[in-house]
Amino acid sequence: MAVAHRTASGADVERVRIVAMRRRHLREVLRIEEEEYVRPWSNALFVSEMAQRSSRSYTVAQVGGSVVGYTGLMLVDDQGHVNTLTVDHAWQRKGIASLLLVDLARTAVRLKARHLTLEVREHNEPAKALYTKFGFAPIGIRKNYYEETNEDAIVMWARDVDSPEYANRLARIQARLALSLESGDS
Repeated sequence: MAVAHRTASGADVERVRIVAMRRRHLREVLRIEEEEYVRPWSNALFVSEMAQRSSRSYTVAQVGGSVVGYTGLMLVDDQGHVNTLTVDHAWQRKGIASLLLVDLARTAVRLKARHLTLEVREHNEPAKALYTKFGFAPIGIRKNYYEETNEDAIVMWARDVDSPEYANRLARIQARLALSLESGDS
């Protein structure tokens, strides 16, 4: 998946490409991971996750060859679990997370998932708003899920992601995102 992205100055248009995560991406992924998390995933954990090809899918968002975000999906029966969705701080609020999530949801459906689930920090309002836009709804709380910060997690689900209605939701999100990126209003 590739989408045009206008830089902050509005002058240059760059392509955001979503591609399968490979070992060659891990140096940049780990840099972002360490900047964004108190307890970042290790290189070994990413390598282990990527090796489980029948039940995992990891992608990166690239601009000009640089990794600006990444996501991971784990499949269990007919459920897709969003393991990670992270965007480089300098690229946040520019539509990268939405692009990654559109791609992840379509991948989940292609791999026969019917539902998607994730955990999000209780006080992470921007992330909760993003997930709500994608049809995720809160269904419970995992107490002290984020031990390093003593935060609870909100468990969210998006049901029937394999339905035509959900495909239409993704198409609408992608269309709005393309318009937003083209106009520089991300």
